[in-house]
Amino acid sequence: MRGRLWRATNPALPKGQRQKLANELMDARRAVRDAKDDPAAMKAARARVHAAKVALGERGPVWWDDGAPDYNRSLVKNTPYGETD
Repeated sequence: MRGRLWRATNPALPKGQRQKLANELMDARRAVRDAKDDPAAMKAARARVHAAKVALGERGPVWWDDGAPDYNRSLVKNTPYGETD
């Protein structure tokens, strides 16, 4: 998205758990949308989004164990995946 790399969900999560966490993420995103005029509710909703993303493996400690670096949120052009001239 916009030239950035984003970490994928941990593929080792059991299907049912992954779906439960994805549902929580969507609920939390809706809460962010609905909290636009309430700073306290916005903070709580954003914390829920973050917690769901960490649980899915999209943020926080890396879930892979092959020693590959984490390029999450990096510009593609600044990583080995970027095009070279």
